[in-house]
Order: sequence, then C-alpha cells, then structure tokens
Amino acid sequence: MALDEKTKLVVVGLGMVGIAFIEKLLKLDARTHEYNIVVIGEEPHLAYNRVGLTSFFGHRKVENLYLNPKEWYAQHAPDNKLNYHLNTLVTAIDPTNKTVVCADGDVVSYDILVLATGSDAIRPRHTPGYDANGVFVYRTIEDLQSLIAFGESHKGTVGAVVGGGLLGLEAANAMMDLKCYDKVKLVERNQWVLSRQLDADAGNLVVEKVTDLGLEVLLSKRVGEIKTDEKNNLTGVVFEDGEQMDCSTICFAIGVQPRDGLARSAGIECADRGGGILVNDDLSTSIPDIYAIGECASWKNQTFGLIAPGIEMADVLSFNLTQAKIHVPRVFKRPDLSTKLKLLGVDVASFGDFFADRDGPSFLPAKAARKKKEDQSMTKGSSSSLVKALTYKDPFAQVYKKYLFTTDGKYLLGGMMIGDTSDYIKLVPMVKNQKELDIPPAQLILGAKKEGDDGTDDLDDDTQICSCHNVSKGDIVNVVKDGTCKTLGDVKACTKAGTGCGGCVPLVTSIFNKTMAEMGAEVTNYLCMHFNYSRADLFNIISVKQLRTLAEVMREAGNDPDSEGCEACKPAVASIFASLWNAHVMSRDAHGLQDTNDRFLGNIQRNGTFSVVPRVSAGEITPDKLIAIGEVAKAYGLYTKITGGQRIDMFGARKQDLPDIWARLIDAGMESGHAYAKSLRTVKSCVGTTWCRFGVGDSVGMAVRIEERYKSIRSPHKIKGGVSGCVRECAEARNKDFGLIATEKGFNIFVAGNGGANPKHSDLLAKDVPPSEVVPILDRYLMFYIRTADKLQRTARWLESLPGGLSYLRAVILDDKLGICAALEAQMQGLVDSYFDEWAAAVRDPLLARKFAQFANTSDTLDAVETTRDRGQSRPVDWPKEAAGEDFRGLKDRWTSTAWQPVIEAAYFAGADATPNGISANIKRGDTQLALWRVKGRYYATQQMCPHKRSFALSDGLIGQDVAPPSSPSSPTTTKQPRTTHPTPTPWISCPYHKRNFDLRSGTCRNDAGLSIATFAAEERADGMVYLQLPPVAELDAALGTGRWMVRKGDATAAADQFEELDRKIGFNNSNNKGRRGKRAGVDAGGTGNGNGNGNGKVQGVRKIGGGCGVAVDW
Repeated sequence: MALDEKTKLVVVGLGMVGIAFIEKLLKLDARTHEYNIVVIGEEPHLAYNRVGLTSFFGHRKVENLYLNPKEWYAQHAPDNKLNYHLNTLVTAIDPTNKTVVCADGDVVSYDILVLATGSDAIRPRHTPGYDANGVFVYRTIEDLQSLIAFGESHKGTVGAVVGGGLLGLEAANAMMDLKCYDKVKLVERNQWVLSRQLDADAGNLVVEKVTDLGLEVLLSKRVGEIKTDEKNNLTGVVFEDGEQMDCSTICFAIGVQPRDGLARSAGIECADRGGGILVNDDLSTSIPDIYAIGECASWKNQTFGLIAPGIEMADVLSFNLTQAKIHVPRVFKRPDLSTKLKLLGVDVASFGDFFADRDGPSFLPAKAARKKKEDQSMTKGSSSSLVKALTYKDPFAQVYKKYLFTTDGKYLLGGMMIGDTSDYIKLVPMVKNQKELDIPPAQLILGAKKEGDDGTDDLDDDTQICSCHNVSKGDIVNVVKDGTCKTLGDVKACTKAGTGCGGCVPLVTSIFNKTMAEMGAEVTNYLCMHFNYSRADLFNIISVKQLRTLAEVMREAGNDPDSEGCEACKPAVASIFASLWNAHVMSRDAHGLQDTNDRFLGNIQRNGTFSVVPRVSAGEITPDKLIAIGEVAKAYGLYTKITGGQRIDMFGARKQDLPDIWARLIDAGMESGHAYAKSLRTVKSCVGTTWCRFGVGDSVGMAVRIEERYKSIRSPHKIKGGVSGCVRECAEARNKDFGLIATEKGFNIFVAGNGGANPKHSDLLAKDVPPSEVVPILDRYLMFYIRTADKLQRTARWLESLPGGLSYLRAVILDDKLGICAALEAQMQGLVDSYFDEWAAAVRDPLLARKFAQFANTSDTLDAVETTRDRGQSRPVDWPKEAAGEDFRGLKDRWTSTAWQPVIEAAYFAGADATPNGISANIKRGDTQLALWRVKGRYYATQQMCPHKRSFALSDGLIGQDVAPPSSPSSPTTTKQPRTTHPTPTPWISCPYHKRNFDLRSGTCRNDAGLSIATFAAEERADGMVYLQLPPVAELDAALGTGRWMVRKGDATAAADQFEELDRKIGFNNSNNKGRRGKRAGVDAGGTGNGNGNGNGKVQGVRKIGGGCGVAVDW
C-alpha cells in the first residue's frame, strides 16, 4: 500500500452502535486521516435513537430521532472520510477478495470490515396465526409506523403486548399513548414483569404501579394460538391454559435474535446456542480483518441487548484501530449491565450483580474471593451463602430497594430499586470499583443526603454518568476544562451525554455548571442573548439612568442597539419599567413589551378568550358586588369559578367584549384584580376576630389594608399574601410570599414561601410585630425583592440564592445593615401613590379600547374553538390531539395563482417604527385570519394560526430578533474605506400560547422543526393601502380557513372520559348543575326518603338513635 493510500473501512449497519463507532473513529483519526469510511445501512433512515423510539408516537417525525443531522454526514464527506448508503441490504461477504455484495448488485471493497448488524425482534413463528393482520413487533421506525396506522383504523378495540420485559413495557406505554385502544393488556409468561432485571417483590411492585396507570397485566400466561377470521385478521388469542382473550392488535416483545446470517454465510464462526458472531476480546472474528460489535456480537457466548455494552465495544475497536501502534491495545471486558429507566412513569433500576443472592455471585472482589476460598475449604456452603441482601420496602411511597453485599458487609455487589432511583449514580461506581465500604451497609439505604445536594460532588471522575453512550464524569469535566465546550449544548454534541434516553441530563447539567464555576468561568443568569446583564443588574441600570423605553435600554445596555429584543427580555424590561415608573402597560412605549396576559389585561385561555377577575381584597365582598358579578357573567355567558385566592374568576370573555365587561364591573364599584400580572395577586384571610370565636387578631382588616396597599405593583414574579387570625392558620399564610399570623402582641411575619410545583413553607422574619410596624417591614422586604431578584424568580428561590439567606435578609430589612431601609420605604410609597385602575384607564381611552377589536379591517368576529357543556356551564373543548403538521411554509409554492390585494389602510400602522414590537393587525380575508406586522420599516404577513395547538393568536405575540454581528471598522488608511455591514437579522414571532417561534420571512419554526407557517409578501403603496400577495379566497380558505382548522370536539383529547368509570361507580351526573351527588337508594332528587318524588324536601322514615343530648340519624 502506498504511503498516501488510505485504509478503506466498511461498516455494515447504521444503528446506534455503528454510528457511535464511526463518530469515535473520526475523532481519533482526525489528525492522521488513516481511514476512509463507508457505512451501509439497511433502513431508509439515518442513524436514529432506538432507545427513544417511544417518543416517535408523540411527534411522528423520524428526523427528531436522528442522532446526527444530515448536515453532519455532509461535513465529513470531503476527501472520502465518510460515505454512506441507505436502504441498502448487504447480502454476501467475500473474505478472500475482501468485498461485500449488496442486494442492488453493487460490490464494495474493504480493507477492514466491521459488522454492526444488530438484532431482529423475535417473532413467534411456532405459534399458529403469527402472521395474522394485526400482529406486530416493536423494533424499527417501520414497525411503529405500521402499528400507528393500524391503531388509527381500529379505535375502541383491545390492544395487547406479549412480553413483560423492558421492551414490552415500552411497547405497552406506546400503545396507551396512541389513545386508539379502549384497553391495553400486557401478557407475561412469568410470575412478574422485568424478570431479567428484578426479583419477585420488585417486579410485583412494578405491576402494581403500572396497573394504577391503566395497564392491565396478565401474569403466568403463554400464548398458544392466535385466532383469526376468514380474512386472516386477528380476533384474539388462546392461552395454553385454555383461556381466551379478544383483541384486534398484538405487539410481540419477547426478545431479540442477533443478526448473524450474513456472517454465517461467509463462514465466520457464530455461536450455536442463542446465535451471534463469535468475537475475541479485541472484537475480531474468526476471519482476519473482520470485526463485529453491538447486539450481533457474541463475546464469551454472551450477546447483549442493551446499548451500553455496544458503545463500549465501539470504544475498544475504534481505539485499537487508531491508537494501537503507539498505545497498549484495549480489550473488551465484562460489561456493566446496570440499567436505569423510567417505564410508564415508574423509575426502575438494577445494577451490578443484581441476582447474586439467587444465582450466586458472578464475581467477587479479590479480598472477598480469598475469604470464599478459605471458607469453602472448611465447609460446603452454597454459593448464595456468600451474599447477604439488605431490603427496604415502603408500601406507602411504593418504593422498593434491595442491595446485595458480601457476607461481611464490606463490598456492594449489586441491587435493584423501584420508585426511588436517586442513589443509582453513586452505587454503580461502588460496584465497578470494588472498593471496600467505609460505612455500614444500612447507611446506603437509610442515609439521607443534605437538602440541595445533587450528588455530583463526591463522584469519582470515572463514574459513568451517561450509560447510553458510556460517558463518565471525567469526560464531561475534561471537555469543559480544556475549552472544547462552553455551553451545555456543546457538551451534549461533543460527548453525546444526554442524547440517548435523556435520564442523565440533570446530572450532566450539574457537572457542567459546577465545573464552570470551579474554573472561575461565570455561569451567567443573563436575561437572554440581547443583554449581558441579569435582571437585577438591568433594574439598577434602568433606575440610575432613568431609562423609559426599550430603545433607550438597548442603546445603553444591550448587545445590539438596533435589535428588537425577544420574548424573553421584553417582558422582563416591561416589568422593570412598571416597578419603577408604573405607566399603563398598554401605553404606546410599553404595550409591545407585554407578554401574553398583560397585553390585554386578562389571562388568555385555551380558546383565545380571556378570564376576568375583579379585585376582592382579602376575600371580603358585598352582596351587591356578588350580584353584579353574576349579572355580568350571565349576560356574557361566562364560566364562573371561585379561585384559590378567595376571588371569583369569570372565563370565556371574548377580547372585543372585555372593555364593556370591565365598564359594568367598574360601575358596580370594582376594579382590576391583576390576576394577569406578575404582581400582587391576593392577600388571603380567615375571618379572625370579625366572626371567629378563636380569633386573636383582625385578620380581615389587616389583609384588606395590605392588599389595597400593594395592589397592581409589578414584581419579578407573582406575589401572594395571607393573614391568619390565630395559630390555627386557616388562611394558610405560611405558604405565601409573605404571611402574617396574629399573636396576642401583634403579628408574626413570615416570608419567602410559595405553593405551586415546588412548594415551600415560609420563614419567620419577625415576631410579635405591632400592626403599625407591619407595613414598613413589608415595604422594605418587597422592594428589596423587586430590586434584586432574578427574572421570574419567586421569593422562595430568591431567598435561597441570597448570600447569607434569612440572616442577611433580617440584617438588611430589620437592622438596616445597608442603610437603605428609608430608600426602600420611599420607593414603595412612590409606587403606592401612583396607583390607578388599569381597566378603568383602558375603558376611558378610545385609543386603548380600539386595541381589543378581533380584526383590524372589519367588525366581524370568528370563533376558533367549539364549546361543550360541563355541569351547567360552557367551556372550550379540549386541545387537539395533534399539532397541525402540514407544510404551511410550502403553500407559497402550491398556490395556483396569486394577486396583490389591499387589506388595510397604512395609517393603521402610523408610528410603528418608533414602538417596540412594531404594530400588528389581525386581518380577516374570507374565512381566513392573517397576521400583519410593520416592524422597523418593513411589513411581514403570515397566517394567524399557530399550528402547535391551532390557536389563532400570532398577531398578539412578541417579536424577536437575533443580535446582529458587529460591523467591522473602516481601515485607518488615507483612502477612507467603507465599514463592513451585515444584513439585518430577520425577526421572528413568538406565539403567545407556548412560545413557538416562527421566522417571519421563511415561516420555519426555530424551536420546533415539525412546525411551520405560511408567509405572504406585503407592501405599502401610494394609494395609502397595505397590499398582500394572496391566492384566491376560496383557495386561501381551503388551506387556512378558520372553519378548516377550528378545534372541534372530535379533534380534542378525551379528557372528559377520564371520569367515565368513576361517574358510573358513584352515580355522578356531570351534565346537571345541581343535585350532582350520588344518592342513597330510595331517595329522589326532591330529597324524599320514600322515593315517591313529592319533592317536599323532607326526610321521611328517619329513626332517632342514641341518647343523652345527642341525636343521630339512622340511615
């Protein structure tokens, strides 16, 4: 071979192991470029994540599973470093001539051949009816696509999965996620599921957990025959015990078979029992220059159906092929078969020698092995006597742990966990490293870690963090420390950690953040790409420099003075403006900064309507106001509900009706409750001494005063308060951002608590505070929080991150350590004095009121979501099952014709170029809704519907724009050179519902590749109109019409059906708005006891029992 001739390496198989081998080889061979790689894949897809196969049922896009995008392959194509063939089956190997033959007749030569052919799902070919229509396996994308299509055509039937192993539970989860089947059943031949990973106790706990999730599990059942009709359609199964089960679909997940047929036909030695290509410790086969890795390889007569051993094989072989000339070659050793998964929401893990108590230890540490030899020379004990099990069961939390130790308790050998797998990452290296324990075994189960400890500090560098891709803690630390990776995304791309099952992402994130911090590199809490400042920093800059517009903030503190910002920084800047200057959030300079709810002073709901929540300070309300609320709700058909904060919420108000609704409430003496704002929501109270015989303090009076003081004041996150009249704590003041509990001497003040997803009790700030001193303390506390908290940071998390914690807060707020208490009180008083009712201001201002029209070019209205009745009230039907996955972006190439059409006067957009976010309009054209913007001198037009949830709201979203590259300066020569400028980045629109971001020029979605929107050319003309280039109305409506995409009851998820069985059991009538409780037999709706329906409301036939002063009713 010539010196410059490359070694041609052919890989047969483009699965997870094949691509892992190629990636590693390319990296190790990058300097010498010794190899040209050709990979031949049988499937029509690029390498995809088979571990994450179940997620395909959610997005239905193969590309989302790709381990590398198509561009990655193209990047490695130059100089023949990597060539790939898809949809190509290799049918023969000619070891003599070193070629492989493909089904299409192509012959590919090789110098080195690597077989990564994987395995096939086992089909029960011995079972009669195995080839019926409706019988599937669970292995490839094509298998899933077939199962999905079949399920869609067999809705309401019974689906079954045969096989209770890892793959079987995955398949059962997938079939349940399809929501096509009325019932999904799992059939397992053993007495418990996961019998290869778990013992009976653990396996039965998993059965209990998945049964609770709706999966029916049949144990100790073997399929004897598959029943079919005359057209060979599956109708059911007959078990070996004679029992039968009807079903339309069966998915077999009963194991895999190594694909060794190609090797066998070439004369390569394969295992007789179980199959697999026999490999040596260096992964070589019986024929020189041919290697096998992954599930097709049999090492010491063992094949491995997990991804981790295959990745280890890829590591060993890639290293030896590139580094063995200068390093000692590596060998493949006994792989770690530890597994940690979440199956149907259940955390399951097994690690090390997890059946050592049943089968005897497969290995022992050297010291324990010597002791074993000594003991066996003295007595004939069983191998299992070398192992002791420590078991923990918590039937209430449904947690099971069994850890196996040597008999002296000095070495951990393995174990299993159900329900709580948090210690898995620490225990696996203990087994692998075979280090003697320095703590009692019980401490491994019962020892509690410190709060906030994520467990990464005391992990060794060789601890495996990502088992899917065999990435250790040291691998992550090293790529961060050597500067290769500067972001979490870089770490994922470089090491592949977190790109398999995803279970290790929290640990990867923690290791990355701590490593960056140890290096002195700042792990920033910048607002976004547009600012190199935190919210607290930006608050101070805006305050000191008296900035009042986004343009001023961008010029003074932004990374691009001309940028439009984005959906992340605009609301944060708007909140800071409101906390400092308290101008109306719908004013010209502020409206374009407001996020979803503040934009129209109400919480936007699923169907595009809004909720209306008037202020009810401390939950105290007069009958007249209650009547006014009822009249408004009845007049506008609003759904009403009492909130957790002692207010009344009215849902379903159309945007165009909001000003009229507010006007009626204002006339009745009410005002905005700011339920839409990141501000004070409510101050909840019990009745205290006003009515309660146990009351110590006037909780209602104090709560009214506090809520009236702080209402409308904007903050980094929402604020909730509570006041209880005694220690019985009926107002739940101790889970609020601030809370008061009355004492004989005043009030105890608690701070920094919250409910929600991560609840926390508040901490005691001050005791026995006189009522006159409560407000000054709260003024300082709240203003200090507003000044220093991060974006969207609740008070609980703020206090946790505050240096010095509660002690420091006490020093600042109570002891005036920083000398700022007077300033904090004055700043709060300024905000209190500037209060105005935002609803009233909007109603009085015609310019603001006009913003609430549904369409800018017509007074017509359209509904986009059907309604249904629940318990006597109307509500929108549930979300659609699927996103609108059509290629809206490609519509511009499919219109039969287009023409420029005037849609709105250009005067509507007057002043747009000087306002943040420009000016937008919702345009009605036929039955189609179109979104139109003018932003910095340019018009953009798209469909109004966001395809994610089919919501018609894009014109109400926030505009975002990338930071423009800096212009290169002119050259300092005698001849003046022009500066190098860059094109202005195209803006995107962020949907106000779930922040899907769409490019306004191309229509692509920046954060969800499966979505897109239609875009249209737009321009302003001399006649004073804005024109759009549109297809004919009928064609436009057929593609984008509101009626075409309206969410209807048949499109929606069956959320209401979740109570169907419960309603049958308790006799609940969901359609009625009264008398809903199930009644005792013989008692009718009129309340009679004899069932005669006279409706007199009297209980008849009641017999008094008991004696003394008590009387009981004998039902």
